[in-house]
Amino acid sequence: MSSFTPKVGDHIYYGCGTHAHHGIYCGDFMYKERTFKDVVIHCEGKAKGGRIKGLSYTKFAAGHDVKLVKYAPGACFDTETVVKRAISRLGEYGYDLLDNNCEHFATWCKTGKHKSEQVEHGVAVGAGAPLAGAAVAGSLGVVSGVGAAAGLSGAGIMSGLATVGGVVGGGAVAGVGALGALPALATTGMMYNVLNDDESLPQDERDARSAGRVATTAGAVGGSALALGAIAGAGTAGVSAAGITSGLAAIGGTVGGGMAAGVGLTVAAPAVAAAALGFGVYKAWQWLSE
Repeated sequence: MSSFTPKVGDHIYYGCGTHAHHGIYCGDFMYKERTFKDVVIHCEGKAKGGRIKGLSYTKFAAGHDVKLVKYAPGACFDTETVVKRAISRLGEYGYDLLDNNCEHFATWCKTGKHKSEQVEHGVAVGAGAPLAGAAVAGSLGVVSGVGAAAGLSGAGIMSGLATVGGVVGGGAVAGVGALGALPALATTGMMYNVLNDDESLPQDERDARSAGRVATTAGAVGGSALALGAIAGAGTAGVSAAGITSGLAAIGGTVGGGMAAGVGLTVAAPAVAAAALGFGVYKAWQWLSE
């Protein structure tokens, strides 16, 4: 059982691996002429028949590390109102994982907002990650099809990169950067949604998210620069045709492939850097703020 001691009206939760379970600690109260003690009101997470019910804090916390959801000053109802809102929905059915889950309920009790960050983050990642992956995969199709020499031979790749780079006023190396832009944008959008600002959050959390968003953008830009630098330095030095060809082949060789694999890795690099740096800075800021 967690050593955490909640206060009446607290929005509490514990981790369940891939998700978290939320509730409102209501302490002792009267309901339908019965006295209930040390109660957490929560929404059962059942696909069918899930309802809002009371559970002793001992049972709620058993085997879990219970934590407090923190809010900004003035962002929540007063304690009495929070408890009344929770009690008013006891026995209510209608659990829905995406639209009416335990976090929706607890957040509504505290702020009046029907909101679940778990769902919002899941939707953002579910949309952004496949889009970024599809953009990386699609880049190979673009490279193989747009140049004078078709296919993913060395000549085909260089021709395709030069054609793409020409659209932005550059050559083959500019083509690599241009192809990396879409997956980087998709990942940046995903991270901005996950690290979205919310006035109801404590200032420390808002600052951590802001730092994470800035770092995400820096990662996308820096990842592109690093990818281009890797191409120039991995094979025959420089960004001549020979340098790019050998650089992409050397990078692709790290995963057992050739130039085509090198294109995929370098195009993906800005997206990976954006996610890694953004999330890393966010977690580091949280840790330093504790």
